[in-house]
Amino acid sequence: MALLELKNITKYYNQVIPALDNVSFSVDVGEFVSIIGPSGAGKSTLLRCINRMVEANSGEISVDGVISSSLTKKKLRTLRTKIGMIFQHYNLVDRLTVIENVLHGRLGYKSTLAGVLGRYSQEEKKQALRIIRILGLEEQVYKRCDQLSGGQKQRVGIARALIQNPKIILCDEPIASLDPNASKIIMDHLRDISTEMGITVIVNLHQVEIALKYSDRIIGVNKGKVVFDGSPLELTAGQIQTIYGSESEDLIFDLGQRHAG
Repeated sequence: MALLELKNITKYYNQVIPALDNVSFSVDVGEFVSIIGPSGAGKSTLLRCINRMVEANSGEISVDGVISSSLTKKKLRTLRTKIGMIFQHYNLVDRLTVIENVLHGRLGYKSTLAGVLGRYSQEEKKQALRIIRILGLEEQVYKRCDQLSGGQKQRVGIARALIQNPKIILCDEPIASLDPNASKIIMDHLRDISTEMGITVIVNLHQVEIALKYSDRIIGVNKGKVVFDGSPLELTAGQIQTIYGSESEDLIFDLGQRHAG
């Protein structure tokens, strides 16, 4: 059984042009999937529908065998502990330390009062430190997040997602604000999370060459529709043109250079 399944997901913002148009696909345990497409194609809306940050107008989404659309607020909160989320602009609390931000990933398991008071067990604190070390942030544990570089902040975001003990991590343009070196570090960590921890990773990306390098599978989206779904080896210049339209010329050149190399 698929870990994640989308059936005929449609989402309108303005009742005229759908942001998502009858999208269906499933993702297995431990898969690394990149979603590519031009700006405005629906990539971010797609991720936000999966964890119900945005409500689809129609269709069905199931996560780990549970249909999310029918859940009460309390049951949705429980389901979301299985879905880690990493954002382009980090979504950290800058005035708090690295470990405090990481521990926020446990809030879904807490009562409101325990969350407000910041009551975390010793085991949760040990787990936070373990994850922080894995991500190479041990020297920044007690630094405020506003003192960190962009790449370090994104690693804190990954740590916060991991401490949830998720089955899926959704990453919305996680390297769009980063330089090439920081981008490589982030993508290497995400790939390790998939291969070594068996966690499903779904990443929205603009960079086709990075999707080709890291993914088990690529889903191409244009105008809210899935127009490609296959392995990196199956992605041709013609399919890039279908996905990106007028933006595709430079991307096709890059693909040609890669194959020539």
